[in-house]
Amino acid sequence: MPVDDIADALPLVDHHCHGLFPADLDDARLADSLSEAFAPAPPGTSHWDKPVALSVRRWCAPVLDLPPLCPPAEYAERRRALGAAEVNRRFLAATGIGTYIVDSGNRPEELCSVTEVGAIASAPAREIVRMESVAEGVARGGVSAAGYAQAFEAAVRSAVGDENVVGLKSILAYRATLRIDYGNPAPAEVEAAAGRWLAEIEQTGNVRLVDQTLERHLIWAGADIARERGFPIQFHIGMGDPDIELHRVDPSHLTPWVKEVESWGFPITLLHCYPFHREAGLMAENFPQVYCDVGFALNWVGPSYQRIMDEALELVPFTKQLFSTDAFGLAELYFLGAKRFRTALTRALGKWIDDDECSVTEAERIATLIGVENARRIYRL
Repeated sequence: MPVDDIADALPLVDHHCHGLFPADLDDARLADSLSEAFAPAPPGTSHWDKPVALSVRRWCAPVLDLPPLCPPAEYAERRRALGAAEVNRRFLAATGIGTYIVDSGNRPEELCSVTEVGAIASAPAREIVRMESVAEGVARGGVSAAGYAQAFEAAVRSAVGDENVVGLKSILAYRATLRIDYGNPAPAEVEAAAGRWLAEIEQTGNVRLVDQTLERHLIWAGADIARERGFPIQFHIGMGDPDIELHRVDPSHLTPWVKEVESWGFPITLLHCYPFHREAGLMAENFPQVYCDVGFALNWVGPSYQRIMDEALELVPFTKQLFSTDAFGLAELYFLGAKRFRTALTRALGKWIDDDECSVTEAERIATLIGVENARRIYRL
């Protein structure tokens, strides 16, 4: 196999992604989907003027039969002319992704379902249960403070009873940050915290779990279920939308809890991690159950993606790194994420070969581990 093809043929396992927008997007919605911000671009500017959007115009336009770097308005109009179904089909067909592992809990009312992702891609699609979404569903259901803990655990167990579910996820980083006390809260603490939360919901109508005690209960309950079933638990790390307090989502803050559950044996996967991908790499080196990826960072840094992959490969064991796109809504982000990963990994390994640090055979084995086999092993695909 030529060096340029090291990662091209791999049936990648996208171990962290979301659903697709099933409907056509107007110009404003399309532009907003190219940003992690909750707000439009400042007056006189556009979300098209950023690294990820430049990459979309360069590499995604030809998939829609457009010239590279065509104007944003032309791109948006062509997208609508083809229709959302055809756009989604084209981009997912072009990814070469063999399996999609979908977080179904993030704004599901806006996106197609896990089953629909698989149908569009003509590939298996498996599900990750987002535990905060389960907790918020329990709260909406009229539970009492005294009954909350039991109801939450029962709801998670019910969700993972679906044979298509292969893991759990926490967005603790968004809600309480990772700089917290990781002790397992006593039942009385959980009941008191649930009482405060439920009272707040009744007063404001805002069902959003941010309480540190309830988040601690959530990850410990999830750990118990993960230990029983051998499931991974995914954790959001690093960059995200404006809810993130970046200095408090360094993965090293999670270390006390990782140490506490190390003997339990279930995998812990650290998602996308930028700008803390080096810290995540050290955790993957130090703890046998920790895995990491650089996920959507490869999309969002645009043409600078190679540096991120090179840094991710500095320390992480080849058996501990994973591939993901973290694509949300836009089919372009699945396609671009897979393209960036394949190109960056091939270039990195190709340089190792050129420098006589690695053979072609070893490079092929490393690429297969990172792109496919590690995820198949830990998600039991």
